[in-house]
Amino acid sequence: MSGATWIRIGAILGGIAVTAGAFGAHGLKERIDARSLEVFETAAKYQMYHALALIAVGLLAMAGRTGAALSVAGWSFLLGTLIFSGTLYGLSISGIKWLGAITPIGGLAFIVGWIALAIAAGGPSKVGPEL
Repeated sequence: MSGATWIRIGAILGGIAVTAGAFGAHGLKERIDARSLEVFETAAKYQMYHALALIAVGLLAMAGRTGAALSVAGWSFLLGTLIFSGTLYGLSISGIKWLGAITPIGGLAFIVGWIALAIAAGGPSKVGPEL
């Protein structure tokens, strides 16, 4: 995927994270218990962290970094966000407990993404000076 596409995806996920955070703080505060609200906020925070990570993937791609590691990083951050944050949003709103059993798969994807990003950042650049 192109660097610009990863940046767009990161920006969209970042905007959704802000919206989710505001919804949690204002729309859910009176509707769910404190623990569920905390879980919802965790989902929004991790979504934002990894939206920014996707923007970093896009910037590295635009700076000429290429290769499997950068692609693995981007896809891991995206899938991790969908699985980790998605299951936590669902768990906090619906109370469906088995969603919590799936959440760690998203966390593992995040870890893979960070390792892959570290590898990709150390690789050769095809254009321009080293970052």
